[in-house]
Amino acid sequence: MDSISLAGIALGLAAILVGQVLEGGHLSSLLQPTAFLIVVGGTAGAVMLQSPLSIFVAGLKMAKWVFVPPMVSHRTIIDQVSAWSTVARKEGLLVLEGQIAGLSDPFMRRGLQMLVDGVEPGRLREVLEVEIDTWEGQLRQHAKIWEGAGGYAPTIGIIGAVMGLIHVMENLSDPSKLGAGIAVAFVATIYGVGLANLVFLPIAKKLQAHIATLVAQREMFVDGLVGIASGDNPRIVESRMEGYVV
Repeated sequence: MDSISLAGIALGLAAILVGQVLEGGHLSSLLQPTAFLIVVGGTAGAVMLQSPLSIFVAGLKMAKWVFVPPMVSHRTIIDQVSAWSTVARKEGLLVLEGQIAGLSDPFMRRGLQMLVDGVEPGRLREVLEVEIDTWEGQLRQHAKIWEGAGGYAPTIGIIGAVMGLIHVMENLSDPSKLGAGIAVAFVATIYGVGLANLVFLPIAKKLQAHIATLVAQREMFVDGLVGIASGDNPRIVESRMEGYVV
């Protein structure tokens, strides 16, 4: 569990709510179901329009990374590839074939299979980096739905504000209805800007950070395999891979 994400959301909401109370306002004035429906529904619709269904669904599922980050195991991979390097230097690449079935990651299985098959280092790197680029592109497309939501939400909030003002203008003869219309107008703007800057955009940035870490892990793995294929000393292979770890 990523505790700083929980703390960040709690702090942001608390700052707004406490500020409202300190200014002498009531928390209930920020609870406007109509404004919430306009902003959230309108933003969701805009994001759905810009994205294919598969990307939209994958992006929603990816949001769990904000609180439960994907597993990153740089040290485990470094130790594993270093061990392969030692074995390959002593007994040859074919000995590593028995390790392939025990790998759970399809990318690592393909990489090790290519190494065992004797693919030359440059070609090995080229093929695996193309796969990394494609995979990274897909992940970034999934994360972009949150960036898109962060861009649309403030504008949808303004639409909600205009709708509220229209409602006010239509009921100028009835003062009892003016308050509700004005409330929706201003609260819709708060919802749009608040959700964009406290939720949607931070989620997008955190997902992009996790993607960068995952991509670096794969690049590190490829660098290790290329080192083995090139016949580098195991210590050199390990040292180069450790350069990816901050």
